[in-house]
Amino acid sequence: MNDMVENTCFCVLFFLQERRREFEANLEKAGLELEAEDKSIHAPWEVLATYADVLKIKVPFKASDIPKAREVPLEWLTQPFRLPDNVMRPEPDYFTAPFDKSKVDFFLIDDEDTFFPPSTRNRIVYYILTRCPYYKEDRKEKDKTGIKRLLNNGTYTSAYPLHDAQDMQCESERYHLYKNWARFLCFYKKQPLNLIKKYYGEKIGIYFAWLGFYTEMLFFAAVMGVICFVYGVLSYEDNITSKEICDPEIGGMIVMCPLCDKKCSYWKLNSTCLSSWQSHLFDNEGTVFFAMFMGIWVTLFLEFWKRRQARLEYEWDLVDFEEEQQQLQIRPEYELKCSGRRLNHITQVPANITA
Repeated sequence: MNDMVENTCFCVLFFLQERRREFEANLEKAGLELEAEDKSIHAPWEVLATYADVLKIKVPFKASDIPKAREVPLEWLTQPFRLPDNVMRPEPDYFTAPFDKSKVDFFLIDDEDTFFPPSTRNRIVYYILTRCPYYKEDRKEKDKTGIKRLLNNGTYTSAYPLHDAQDMQCESERYHLYKNWARFLCFYKKQPLNLIKKYYGEKIGIYFAWLGFYTEMLFFAAVMGVICFVYGVLSYEDNITSKEICDPEIGGMIVMCPLCDKKCSYWKLNSTCLSSWQSHLFDNEGTVFFAMFMGIWVTLFLEFWKRRQARLEYEWDLVDFEEEQQQLQIRPEYELKCSGRRLNHITQVPANITA
């Protein structure tokens, strides 16, 4: 029995190692560089340029000559809530275009190691990982493809992008985010959305932009709620309804029906005297105005967020981002089931078809 268990464990371990060898060998064929010690993956410039062309990633080709907006009057009042300019805008504005590997000289490439931001490099590597097979060339099994399947069957325990070095003394993007954003004492500061977008990517940047805008708008709702609560405290002694409930001649003479069908007796209205006084703090005449205010608030919130979102889409060049993602990044699980391609008569673009 023990021999059978040992043989089974050996077979399982053998298959796991075999999958890893095939997968890592195919990653190296795709151009990625693997470090055996810590199992990290590095994408050289040739791989980044090739897949940036495939994914049509937008990169800068010319510095923007659009004049900046004029300073708002009394802008100095917001200075305590702002971060340094090098954190708020880590790089100047550029005109961008989809990357073309055959026209490298057209783009502003000062350093190949820093031309693509970390979010773009991680996106390219993940694109390769999700489509890299782990079968031999002579045995093409379409279902044996992608890092997701290897994670599900236990070949690997996890796969995640690495952050910058943990040395907080280094002036890196991670250092600026930690110092000026990811700390409790910076809660009142304006978020460095451009730096967040550059380090984490557009989707994470949009999320924190929405979260920050939502929190700012909630401030006005909180102020109105406090005003209604203060009104309830000030009118506490003048609450006629609670006085009548607590009055033995009024509330004490009113008998209420049982609260349940069984094991519940009749009760008098003045037994809720204390709770009626307490509920007045939150449910008073001011609550009506608070409800009207919230109806207006939610409308303004949606409209102002649409403007904010449109502005970010323009500044970050994301106007056609969702459509491009749908066209260029088909899910790997769907690609495996594709049996051919045919022309879409509406868009005139070849599309994958399944059997």
